[in-house]
Amino acid sequence: MSDAIRRLGSRLPGPWRAFATLSTILILLWTLTWWLGPAVNLSLRYDRIGVLRGEGWRLLTGHLVHCSGRHLLLNIAGLGLVLELVGREFAGREWLLVTAASVVAIDAGFLLLRPELQWYVGLSGVLHGMLAAGALAWWRSERPLFAAALSAIVVAKLLREQIWGALPLAGDLPVVVDAHLFGAVGGLCAAAVIIARRGSLRRAARGVRS
Repeated sequence: MSDAIRRLGSRLPGPWRAFATLSTILILLWTLTWWLGPAVNLSLRYDRIGVLRGEGWRLLTGHLVHCSGRHLLLNIAGLGLVLELVGREFAGREWLLVTAASVVAIDAGFLLLRPELQWYVGLSGVLHGMLAAGALAWWRSERPLFAAALSAIVVAKLLREQIWGALPLAGDLPVVVDAHLFGAVGGLCAAAVIIARRGSLRRAARGVRS
């Protein structure tokens, strides 16, 4: 059975292997929370007081736990949508850099700019970082109209949230819209570094051939 699963995973495109892996982690954490009780969620979520006391793991795990099953499903659906749209724009290690930059930007933003925010859970901030990175990558491709449309959607959504709050789709979920903004900034910065490095490598390669 395990061999069959491995063979199936090896046939999936890179973005969908990442989707399967991360979705499994999210579901396992949610199952653990459901099975052992809310204390698991409380011990893993971003908690300002806990972080300042030295519980540094919360800066990572806070992005992996969720406040409800609906919250989890929305984030998994969002992850699938983002990877379907822009998942092929970066290699696996590059996506790790984008993700890490988004996480760092969100955590730093919370600690430095949102001292009143006591707790946070969810992947939506990182998803906005991935989407912003993909939009920038599209500008370097031969799809300027698609890049312009995606960029406009991302910017409009971020502005709308900053002015009027979360979109109605969120329902009664406690959405921290600044996580989306900070995540987008982090993802955008990482994408800019990756794209600049690609350009340097291409120029170096042309210099060697000449």
